[in-house]
Amino acid sequence: MDTIETIRYAGPAFRAQTDPLTHRGFAGRLLIALRSLARQIDRMLQRWRGRLALLEMTDEQLKDIGVSRCDAHREGIRAFWE
Repeated sequence: MDTIETIRYAGPAFRAQTDPLTHRGFAGRLLIALRSLARQIDRMLQRWRGRLALLEMTDEQLKDIGVSRCDAHREGIRAFWE
């Protein structure tokens, strides 16, 4: 019974040591930073695709969503990081 208690107790501690996100060393912090950067780049690209889609819409489509051609053009030419 003592062996089972030891294994059950040591289990979460071992996972915490091997999980890179809970490990606070350089590699763990680097992984967190890279994931954050990837998410930010993904958001910028989604925004950019949405702006390009506005430029491709017809006047009728823009009217359906309540956006003027001038507003769509102004939004569409903005830089992807804005």
